[in-house]
Amino acid sequence: MPLSADADAAVAERIEQFDRTYSRFREDSLVTAIARTPGSYPFPADAPPLFELYRRLYDATEGAVSPLVGRALEELGYDRTYSLRPSNTRTRVPEWHEAISWNGTELTTLTPAVLDVGAAGKGYLVDLVTEVLAAHGVTTTTVDASGDLLHRGETPLRVALEHPLDTTKAIGVVSVHNQAICASAPNRRAWAGLHHILDARTGLPTDRIIATWQSPRQRLRLMGLLPHSSLPSQRRWLSNSASSGCGCFRRDASTIRPTSMGNYF
Repeated sequence: MPLSADADAAVAERIEQFDRTYSRFREDSLVTAIARTPGSYPFPADAPPLFELYRRLYDATEGAVSPLVGRALEELGYDRTYSLRPSNTRTRVPEWHEAISWNGTELTTLTPAVLDVGAAGKGYLVDLVTEVLAAHGVTTTTVDASGDLLHRGETPLRVALEHPLDTTKAIGVVSVHNQAICASAPNRRAWAGLHHILDARTGLPTDRIIATWQSPRQRLRLMGLLPHSSLPSQRRWLSNSASSGCGCFRRDASTIRPTSMGNYF
């Protein structure tokens, strides 16, 4: 069924609010203001779960996953204008304690910092949109943000897992029922031998895992961790997280599954 006009407008406004806060691609966003001038910046009420997750991810991955990779992405060409032209500049991604401090409501930047929360932020926005729909009485819904999908309803939804080396094929199928599925792969945003999933410790694209999928029971998505799940500390964190399954596809075309999820071909 189509959404009511009120529900449709509420969803659009929720997305606009989120984008106006967290997008590094907007001139008028809070993140863009932070990138210009160090200081203390109050964030909206949706920020604590996001920053607290990023802090846990940063610690669990020994700094590989960080919201401070924005400048590195810009220098590689994934900038506000989508130039996709790497520059000759390579600025070291700062460590958390060097650049930012989060007190639960306010972010203090010690140096100009370009935040990028896309790794977990898009999945989080799926949660927030689903909340808006529920508040308007929509109980059967699929929110698809291209890589982050949440389905609610009586009938399960079959989702194909795209082959990262051949987008015309699937390597498996998972049944999603009153839960989410998150996917992460570099093949859809790649240019000049680069892609958008960076290891913050090097400031360069990751290369060991080329596709990952997870179906979490918790609401806030764990997509940010998935591309780095090859290290022992990350695998332990994944296995202890509230998740019904995870699949990883290595560059050598082997598939690993720390826990069971879906059917692989």
